[in-house]
Amino acid sequence: MKNINVVFMGTPTFAVPILESLIKNYNVTLVVSQPDREKDRKGNLLATPTKALAKEYNIEVFQPTKIKEDYQKIIDKQPDIIITCAYGQIIPDELLNYPKYGAINVHGSLLPKLRGGAPIHWALINGEKETGITIMYMSSKMDAGDIISQRKIPILDSDNLDTLYPKLSNLGRDLLMDTLPDIINNKANSIKQNEEEVTYGLNIKKEEEKIDFNQNANIINNQIRGLSSKPGAYCYLDNKRLKILKASITDIPSQKEPGTIEKITKDSLMVATNDYLLALKDIQIEGKKRCFVSDYLNGINKEELINKKLK
Repeated sequence: MKNINVVFMGTPTFAVPILESLIKNYNVTLVVSQPDREKDRKGNLLATPTKALAKEYNIEVFQPTKIKEDYQKIIDKQPDIIITCAYGQIIPDELLNYPKYGAINVHGSLLPKLRGGAPIHWALINGEKETGITIMYMSSKMDAGDIISQRKIPILDSDNLDTLYPKLSNLGRDLLMDTLPDIINNKANSIKQNEEEVTYGLNIKKEEEKIDFNQNANIINNQIRGLSSKPGAYCYLDNKRLKILKASITDIPSQKEPGTIEKITKDSLMVATNDYLLALKDIQIEGKKRCFVSDYLNGINKEELINKKLK
């Protein structure tokens, strides 16, 4: 369908497989991304993931600071459809109402559950057993538009953010490719969201990254899974920030104050919670590289760690 002009709006790696599939199957005339903000070790700005891909295909990129105030370039491209995925800004009504096939969004949850910018994080943090992708028409209210299609996948006990993120990205690509022909041929049926079932998965706040060991082991483990590996759930050991990137729940009841390192095995630090010991497996200490606990324990006095408290 190379005769269909598409403007794509998206920013992070989650959007890359979706954008690449659109480029191969439709006429993507413009890629709209958030401004470049991340820097490399030398302090040079890095292109956003979608910008980098667009450049590979010689597609024009537009990066307005405030899309509400600067969107004429998108109108000038005369898109037949606008497709967004993890763009990161609220899109003005003038854009939503312009294309003849509408403006649609690829969202990483089963709406109306987990509206907002971090639905994958929160599905894991909340201990959900399934999640999925929703293709929806966009509206002026955040993630509240009519649902066109959905597809589910299970959340495995072994999943964390690093594994679930690409699964959902690829699922979004596949569902979008299956859904677009119906939209373009006016065969798509959409349904309104049930407002009584709405929950939110808003962007993670700094304070939500901090671990509170006074909770039960399952809640803490889900927090670690939902934030691993970026930004990473953390606590402090000897006044140094300690990111915990992987853990597992044991069946050993905690005997000491929550946060206390009760036991050490060859590959884990066993930390007390409000119920069971949590086995820390994969960590990163402030100023050091990420490592397995088995490697961290080499060359240190293990006995000195016993009874230390993570705060």
